[in-house]
Amino acid sequence: MEPKYAACVVLAFSLMIITIHYLQPNGAVTDATQTASLSLNASQYPAKKISQSMFGISFEEINHSGAGGLWAELVSNRGFEAGGPNTPSNISPWTIIGNETSILVSTDRSSCFDRNKVALQMEVLCDIDGENICPAGGVGVYNPGYWGMNIEQGKSYRVVFFIRSLQPVEMSVSFIGSKQQKLATSDIKDDGVENWKKVEMVLEAYGSDANSRLQLTTSKRSTIWLDQVSALPLDTHNGHGFRQDLFDMLAALKPGFIRFPGGSFVEGDRLMNAFRWRETIGSWEERPGRFNDVWQYWIDDGLGYFEYLQLAEDLGALPVWVVNIGISRNDQVDTSLILPFVQDTLDAIEFARGDASSTMGSARAAMGHLEPFDLQYVAAGNQDCWKKNYRGNYMKFYNAIKGAYPDIKIITNCDASAAVLDHPADLYDYHVYTNANSMFSMAHNFDHTSRNGPKAFVSEYAVTGGEAGRGNLLKALAEAGFLIGLERNSDAVEMASSAPLFVNENNQRFNPDAIVFDSSKVYGTPTYWMQLLFKDSNGATLLDSTLQSPSSSLTASAISWTDADSSRSYIRVKVVNFGGNTVNLDLSVEGLDINSIEAAGSTLTTLTSTNVKDENSFNEPKKVAPVVKALKNASNKMRVIIPPSSLISIDLQLKSNVIQVAGSIGAHASL
Repeated sequence: MEPKYAACVVLAFSLMIITIHYLQPNGAVTDATQTASLSLNASQYPAKKISQSMFGISFEEINHSGAGGLWAELVSNRGFEAGGPNTPSNISPWTIIGNETSILVSTDRSSCFDRNKVALQMEVLCDIDGENICPAGGVGVYNPGYWGMNIEQGKSYRVVFFIRSLQPVEMSVSFIGSKQQKLATSDIKDDGVENWKKVEMVLEAYGSDANSRLQLTTSKRSTIWLDQVSALPLDTHNGHGFRQDLFDMLAALKPGFIRFPGGSFVEGDRLMNAFRWRETIGSWEERPGRFNDVWQYWIDDGLGYFEYLQLAEDLGALPVWVVNIGISRNDQVDTSLILPFVQDTLDAIEFARGDASSTMGSARAAMGHLEPFDLQYVAAGNQDCWKKNYRGNYMKFYNAIKGAYPDIKIITNCDASAAVLDHPADLYDYHVYTNANSMFSMAHNFDHTSRNGPKAFVSEYAVTGGEAGRGNLLKALAEAGFLIGLERNSDAVEMASSAPLFVNENNQRFNPDAIVFDSSKVYGTPTYWMQLLFKDSNGATLLDSTLQSPSSSLTASAISWTDADSSRSYIRVKVVNFGGNTVNLDLSVEGLDINSIEAAGSTLTTLTSTNVKDENSFNEPKKVAPVVKALKNASNKMRVIIPPSSLISIDLQLKSNVIQVAGSIGAHASL
């Protein structure tokens, strides 16, 4: 994700775009009903297999997607490092409980962690008795998390922190709701904390509040140091730290791959703030964290290189690691100095793929993952092709990686869709951000791309600009038309993903996005629901199809696929009606016996709304969402009514003993 491309078409695409009048701004019907026909061949030979990883997801640390999002850590700035290494420093969003007569709070560099030297010091001036009595409830500090912590009754939360004091400690650790009500609490008493000590506890909530905070208080005069304060719900996905409801949204997409960790986040505004994998592994309290200078917020790196690999494995998706090759958005390493960066990347690959007895593989094993991760793809940089040192640096990385891991597929930033590359690559990265009409017209973008040489990895695509709103139906339909074009050209395109993936409602740095969340809720935009209708294309067979339509606002594709859960086979036809007219589509399936289709298991799914500008929200999370109905009269020949401004998916269930024949045989049914 590159900020400067947010509302424009990538220059390389400008000559390919044609002007087509599609949708009225209000989504109104513009003309009478039209008739079109779609014929497809279900018995073609040889089969045209679509890549198993065709449709996936692109994850970037943007919009608090990870910190304050998928990564379930509730505490923001848990190590007090966000204010920088110099002390005293800003501890925001930590807040003092009490006033200057009762407590003084500052930071110093006394932490026991070498890479995280900043610690919080609380000098408690009041006491439980005497002249300066502490206020009711005590004094201390609290952390509101990322715009409120979601605490739910009956659920348990593990709280961990490190503490030191010159006096005996009496402290309360509590979750407090937005009305100052206690939701969970535990008291600690310890006489021996002259040296740093790790404290762990599990708090079970007896109340609920989505805007809670964690507070640590005392009413005893003392000087206390705190560091690395963490609070995690115990019900994260598989105990791996991923917020379950957000993970479920990803899992429903059945992604063939996950590209991580960006995007411009990989580059950094400056190299000093770029993603460095080595600093994100090991125990969480040892990770230094850093300022995300592209998207302007601090991250503690709880979601690190290991966790990204674990996420891919948990999703059953192939990891696509985007590596910094010594180039940021504003500075770059000369090729003559790049070899240490190359070695660092080789170490990272060994961490992922090496045997547990290898140097870096043993570091992975120490984190609890004895077996290697299935890392097959490495993308060299992000949108860097035009930069001075890109090709020189790229070749150093390419030769070193291929020399050590010849099976790894390397992805270049340079576009090969219209010209032959001047360097070797297995895939080329392709990004496009544009308006809705242009995106829909790009359904034919790869029709004439050479089938020789590397295939495309369309890692970032999105309709942007004011017409897209915060993610409306218009955006989803235009992107669906583009994806149908990618599917039909799957011999030239290996993978595709939209961007950005997530947005925390409270910190939208890029608009629009696929999945919106806050501390307790989540919903998918129409783009998310649209992508669900493409998930079964991974590993499917592309069927030859011919569309005849009086309008260029209609596009379609057809696949055959098998449901892994039921072992039932289907033919799926997807059609985008990007225009304002109802279309009667006459569908003809050739190459099947007349009794091949089971109407009882066939369905029609429709994604549409009364207005193309309609969006989903927390109040109406499924205002624009797929509606499924049975196709009771499904057969080899049928008429389907396609509403204006809609995406439909026709799933024809095949009988287990299907006999494919040449020709077109079947009765005529109407829907």
